[in-house]
Amino acid sequence: MNLFESIIAYDELTERTEVGFGTFLIVLITSLVLGFGISAVYMLTHKKEGFAQSYALTLIMLPPIVAVLLMLIDTVAGGLALAGVFTLTRFRSIAADPKDVCYVFMAMATGVIIGKGYIAVAIVFFVVMAVIMYVLNLMNYAAPKASDMTLKITVPEDLNYEHLFDSILNKYTSSWKLRRVKTTNFGSLFDCIYSIQLPDNVDQKKFLDELRTLNGNMTIQLTLFRYEDRIYEK
Repeated sequence: MNLFESIIAYDELTERTEVGFGTFLIVLITSLVLGFGISAVYMLTHKKEGFAQSYALTLIMLPPIVAVLLMLIDTVAGGLALAGVFTLTRFRSIAADPKDVCYVFMAMATGVIIGKGYIAVAIVFFVVMAVIMYVLNLMNYAAPKASDMTLKITVPEDLNYEHLFDSILNKYTSSWKLRRVKTTNFGSLFDCIYSIQLPDNVDQKKFLDELRTLNGNMTIQLTLFRYEDRIYEK
């Protein structure tokens, strides 16, 4: 028997697949095992930035859900449609990282392959994808040499902030842009908010110290996220 053939029998007379209890157990157990494997790879490649427990659990459950739906509905389109509804319910309100979404598609693809009965194909697919994801994470592939950050500088009202920090920003950052200026403390202070790209080899303390000499040693905040306008709407 060819290992890469489907274990699910197809009845040409009824034009439907025939799934016995033994086949059902093989599909269910295999999809759960590979779901655990996908979840483990996800956690392994997200140790540095952290991960959500609910996301890891979702990756375990997606392959068996898709696989069982495919066996019952007997069409790839129908199974994916229902599995897609479950997935969107979980992720529609989350601004997910594209890499995280990739794991969801990997879990769903694994479920589709197993649901069609191609157990050996699913295992090979998982092993290859897991190795690729792990190696790329280990190599830190395509990681930028500069970090997107938000810089907020507080300036007293008697100090002209226009072009005040340009020379220091040009010296230390790869790129920068003034995104917003707003008054605080009943108009006695200005908050100048910049989106910047700060190279990884920059001495951040020295950078902030030079800025402090120009803003009267007032508050400076350097946030390790790119500028998001809605944060400052409140």
